[in-house]
Amino acid sequence: MADKKLDPLRCVYFLTVHLGCLLVFLSGFSWFALGTAVVLYWLRMFAITGGFHRYFSHRSYETSRIFQFCLAFLGTCSGQKGPLWWAAHHRAHHQNSDRHNDVHSPIESGFFWSHVGWILCRENFETKHHLIQDFAKYPEILWLDRHFVVPPFLLALFLFTLGFCLQQWAPSLGVSPLQLLAWGFFVSTTVLYHITFSINSLGHLWGGRRYDTKDASRNNFYLAFLTMGEGWHNNHHRFPQSERQGFYWWEIDFTHYTLKTLAIFGLVWKLRSPPKWLLDRPAPE
Repeated sequence: MADKKLDPLRCVYFLTVHLGCLLVFLSGFSWFALGTAVVLYWLRMFAITGGFHRYFSHRSYETSRIFQFCLAFLGTCSGQKGPLWWAAHHRAHHQNSDRHNDVHSPIESGFFWSHVGWILCRENFETKHHLIQDFAKYPEILWLDRHFVVPPFLLALFLFTLGFCLQQWAPSLGVSPLQLLAWGFFVSTTVLYHITFSINSLGHLWGGRRYDTKDASRNNFYLAFLTMGEGWHNNHHRFPQSERQGFYWWEIDFTHYTLKTLAIFGLVWKLRSPPKWLLDRPAPE
């Protein structure tokens, strides 16, 4: 990377989301608020893993234009910019994985840069449209990518409004607008940030290597559990076209299970699997 200068405004936004977590000390705790945070974490994690990553980045399955937009909108609610920006940078990562031009390699640039530094760098702000032309042709996806602040803002507004309604209509829940905003948006989004980013950083530092890929990608059960299957990162770098990243039955991949369920209802189809020759001759961990 030629320029590793962090952008002050982007840093302020990033820190503001983190500081928003401190609102829990003012708003207090309720099981409803915690449950909302957990549900929104898993929903948006699926939209990142199953949508931004396995669909927009790698086209490992097919879906309709309507469900494509739903995945894009929900993923953009995670606060990790838009689907085109996310997928284009990920494609660039695969082209140069753990080499000099990798946008987020811990091997080349250290842990901090691979985890959050690259996101806060001005040089990485723009969408690499030349790498994502297949999806940039959809005006609704292009609009989401350009107005990536709208979905998370709407989510925060929805949570605040829901908290107000529940405070009036179901006071026994002990929920307030500030509480639902603090837990459902700020805490959930911050945790989602760092668990997602851990694949870029820890996913190339911690775990086993079944396949001798040209990068430092690793398989890690703990990261796989927290990211709905993305922790089987060495598997993924060996065959990125596969929708399934847990190649064997004992490798938990909740995103794969979810997509298989959606396929039953006809919402997705043509899920791509790793080839049989690869599964029949795995290298040892």
